[in-house]
Amino acid sequence: MPTHFAIPVPEDYSLKRDACSYGYFLLRPNHWDPRSERLTRVLELEGGPATITIAQPREDGKRGPARISKASHFTRGADLACVSDRRLARREVTEASGLIARMLRLDEDAATIRAYHRVDPRFKGLGRGRLFRSPTLFEDVIKTVTSCNVQWPSTVVMNERLCEVVGDGGAFPSARKLSRARASTLRARCRVGYRDKRIVELAGMFASGEIDPHWCEDPATSDEDLRTFLIGLPGIGPYAAANVMQLLGRYHLLPLDTESVRHGKTILGMEGTDKAIMKMIDKHFAPFGAHAFRSYWFELWEFYENKRGPSWTWERETTGKTFTASQF
Repeated sequence: MPTHFAIPVPEDYSLKRDACSYGYFLLRPNHWDPRSERLTRVLELEGGPATITIAQPREDGKRGPARISKASHFTRGADLACVSDRRLARREVTEASGLIARMLRLDEDAATIRAYHRVDPRFKGLGRGRLFRSPTLFEDVIKTVTSCNVQWPSTVVMNERLCEVVGDGGAFPSARKLSRARASTLRARCRVGYRDKRIVELAGMFASGEIDPHWCEDPATSDEDLRTFLIGLPGIGPYAAANVMQLLGRYHLLPLDTESVRHGKTILGMEGTDKAIMKMIDKHFAPFGAHAFRSYWFELWEFYENKRGPSWTWERETTGKTFTASQF
């Protein structure tokens, strides 16, 4: 018997806009359905895996996706309607609600987004500001590792295989379970390549408490201390550390890579070596201060959408598997 529950959201929150805002929404076990405008994923809960479907009712009270006449029109502020594929205990509903709230950045209220739009009004029309992430820091870290030094289609495959081979019931594997996996299994069956031992080691550090998510997510932890700690972890270099920091809501650093260089050359008209262009990009977005990554990322996102249409129309199994500028 399914369990139905609702999750309140900030007054400006739009599921279709804010869930489809970062590439991780295209990675297993996440699944966005453009037709029904629902997000589904398996969550590992106290009582075992459960598939949760998340929707946001239309403002007019009717069923199904609304016909959008303007790109700026979204359902906003309506509580999320969630349903599980099995009966959930009360504690599991609380647990699932917390995981979903983290994934959808419901901790960033409307005032935070308005503050961003005062710094960068270009994205005020669409109301953009929040960036999708994972239900846990552990999943964010592993997904960051699977996105380093590789083309996007390979990242898709790695996460698909991690869920199918190691996860329970299609869920993203827990730190404890992944820490017990053989590195050779991850390399052969999950196609993670050189990342195999690093993933197992990171999982072990989370499982043992050596990596404390609460410390990492605590606003009282300084940016400098957090970055130093992250760079000291296996498989986490400057790019990965900056990406994990933005996933933790610390947007002042830019995770710069070959996509950044492409953006600098083709969109911003920059010239020079890759290293020089990265420095120029860093300087270019510095005026956005604490919101620098938001502005940088939504510029990239516009490039992708100009090629493939609005992100909330993307199919995971088609567009989602070719989501990289090298394919355009």
